[in-house]
Amino acid sequence: MKPRGLSRPSSTPRRRPRPELAVAGFLLSACATATLPPPGVATRAAAASEWSGSVRVSVSGKDVRGRSRVLMAFRRPDAVRIEIPGSSGARLVAVAREGRLTAVLPGERAFLESAATAADLEALLGVALSPGELMDVLVGVAPAGLRGYEAQWGDTLPRRVEAILADGTRLKATVEDAQTGLDLPEAAFLPPPHPGYRRVDADEARRLLGGR
Repeated sequence: MKPRGLSRPSSTPRRRPRPELAVAGFLLSACATATLPPPGVATRAAAASEWSGSVRVSVSGKDVRGRSRVLMAFRRPDAVRIEIPGSSGARLVAVAREGRLTAVLPGERAFLESAATAADLEALLGVALSPGELMDVLVGVAPAGLRGYEAQWGDTLPRRVEAILADGTRLKATVEDAQTGLDLPEAAFLPPPHPGYRRVDADEARRLLGGR
């Protein structure tokens, strides 16, 4: 053990940190803090009454695995619109409102009607989140019961979220474009029309979407 108070021999050069390593350390530190919201931003995001955006979604779990671009909008307290675009029009248009869910698959001329609980959304989309919980996830609030939740923030809203649901399903969402403070049209949250379409259940709807 070195006696305290002794300095290094003068013949041993003192190492100086390499400039490139110092810069790298600064950048890593900046990346770590960039995921946190600026002061007051999280509170304003959580209070958003309306939200609309384009999201790249990835879901992986025991009974579901897939990824897609999704157009989404919500209006608190309970209205959510989910649209999955396809090459020749929407593959799915689903609206949850006032406790009811209507989902239409235009290419299959099929529709689904059910309650809008977490279980019903899981049956259709593989994600066990209620409309209100889905809203919270998008604005940086972790719903109760999740195993894990992480949000990486932009200037005003999360730009990427990752949630581990109670059943272990992992949901990742990269927000490509989102806005709040909008005056969304009432028509966005009306049940999508489906004249002449055949009724299907959630199992068949997921099969038609390629979810199983």
